[in-house]
Amino acid sequence: MILDRTQPPAFQAIQQIQLPAVQSHSLDNGIPLHVISVAHQPVLRLECVFNAGTWYEQTPGSAFFTMKMLSEGTPVRSSAQINEYIDRYGAFLELNSGPDRASVVVYCLTKFLPHLLPLLREMLTEPAFPQKELDDLRNITLQNLRVNYEKNAYLAGVLFRETLFGANHPYGRSQRPEAVENLTRQGVVDFFERVVRNRPFQIVLAGQVTENEIVAVNQELGHLAIRTDELASFDGPIQPDDRLAVLSEKPDSIQSSIRIGRRLFTRSHPDFFKMLVTNEVLGGYFGSRLMKNIREEKGFTYGISSNMPSFRRDGYFLIGTDVNKENTQQTLDEIRKEIGILQTEPVSTDELETVQNYMAGEFVGSLNTPFEIADRYKVILLDVMPADFLTTYISKVRAVSPDDIMEMASRYLAPDDLREVIVGGK
Repeated sequence: MILDRTQPPAFQAIQQIQLPAVQSHSLDNGIPLHVISVAHQPVLRLECVFNAGTWYEQTPGSAFFTMKMLSEGTPVRSSAQINEYIDRYGAFLELNSGPDRASVVVYCLTKFLPHLLPLLREMLTEPAFPQKELDDLRNITLQNLRVNYEKNAYLAGVLFRETLFGANHPYGRSQRPEAVENLTRQGVVDFFERVVRNRPFQIVLAGQVTENEIVAVNQELGHLAIRTDELASFDGPIQPDDRLAVLSEKPDSIQSSIRIGRRLFTRSHPDFFKMLVTNEVLGGYFGSRLMKNIREEKGFTYGISSNMPSFRRDGYFLIGTDVNKENTQQTLDEIRKEIGILQTEPVSTDELETVQNYMAGEFVGSLNTPFEIADRYKVILLDVMPADFLTTYISKVRAVSPDDIMEMASRYLAPDDLREVIVGGK
């Protein structure tokens, strides 16, 4: 049979997906263990997730430094010995901290998990927080911050979040050099003792997982003492900047970084999927309207995008780009023009179908490995989302109509609701 290569192969639009089920267990001490078992390769990822983000800080910066310092020494191992032990088994350790939560992540071959669990337990229960390692980490962080604050794009992101939520709110707070300089070892120890030690956490175990690994996790982490007293957290108000437009002049800068957006909502909001498709049409992918206008037609930028970051308790909409300073105002005008078109003219059936097919393909493409599947499931497990959030994702995207997009653009992208941050100049 001779193939006719002038004809494209047949294709079928993705309508639904099937994901491996999450098996939830409870360790002997009540700690939830969520297992995503995909036995393609003999590897796994174990993630311990704590309610220990900036939302629970009393001293700025203490959440970040506490998590990073867990691997810097215990009473019986130095930082070098911990790293050497991890390397011996070809494993990899990640220590993450965010606004809502923090996590300790171990990647390893399945057969080596029993060797790494005692070290993990040691780090979670007996960190030493040595002063020298803290000073070194603080100096590295300060150097990185000073470099980053010279970058327009970084500073624009900081100012934008502060504009939306206020500089003292966990979602608006960013690392500042003065806060890092003032942080003491006692501040780190206090955060660990109050927020991490013996506090409940959740475990997500993904990869080639059998009953043996579940038993091993229970043996090492299922007998930790767990506190039941309530954990104090941030309870202050959101205090946004009163100004709709913020300009940070940098006379020596050639470019301007532009950020436009507003507070929005979490993934549980009834308009989430409608707004998600609206965002995609406007600036969510390479073929979006903002890219076609400002990159391809005007040539003002290498890239412009919009997205919808979502936290546990809030979320926001953001358009971001970098342009030559002399093109700043025209870029702002074109962005608002595209939003206006979205509010008044229905999206064509062909364009909407292209966007929905792209979103379906991108979603399926993000589920190639057990670890990616676990990352998606964490949205459900940690933010208490509906169990069918992932399996109905594509159908909800495809259910969005042109009228829905016009409604969302009019309701959530009104000019008087959009805040503007410029770093560089006009």
